[in-house]
Amino acid sequence: MSTAAIKVLKKDPKLARIIKVVGKYQITTTSNHYESLVEAIITQQLAGSAAKAISKRFRSLYGKKFPKPADVLETSDSKLRKTGLSGMKVKYIKDLSKNIESKKLKLRSLYKLSDDEIIEQLTQVKGIGRWTAEMFLIFSLGRMDVLPVGDLGLKKGVQLLNSSAKLPTPDEIEELAEKWRPYRTVATWYLWKSLQKFDTIG
Repeated sequence: MSTAAIKVLKKDPKLARIIKVVGKYQITTTSNHYESLVEAIITQQLAGSAAKAISKRFRSLYGKKFPKPADVLETSDSKLRKTGLSGMKVKYIKDLSKNIESKKLKLRSLYKLSDDEIIEQLTQVKGIGRWTAEMFLIFSLGRMDVLPVGDLGLKKGVQLLNSSAKLPTPDEIEELAEKWRPYRTVATWYLWKSLQKFDTIG
């Protein structure tokens, strides 16, 4: 899959230069869908180091295995707050857990749906916006043609790619990325990797 993707993306000379510097496409996906969504909620609007610290404390509440939704629902809000989670994020994680426990959100069958259908389902849950749903598509389901136009890292990557003085608009990113179909996830990953502060992503 990645060989076909590289062949398509290298047709863009600017992107080809980044591919040459970054090297092989190696994205890490998480097979535990619940874990992926909880991590995405924890990470929202936080610097990488702060998010990692909170995630580590959250995980330490439950031992070696990542908790199940029922485990989180049984944990008091105050205990969750002590990990560094904001009150709002505690609500979001518990709302996600309730949706899964009640079978309102069926994570295991999501893979059968299209990207847009998955985004529509996930954004029904409090605290899961389009960006979080797109990260789920990339890092949990391994979808190959996701373009998270609202992502700051992607915006900065495109800005660097075009040696532009200002960040691109979502429409400008969409237009530029047309030639990257059906591998816009791979292009996004390379643009993330072109930025020093994102060098550990995926």
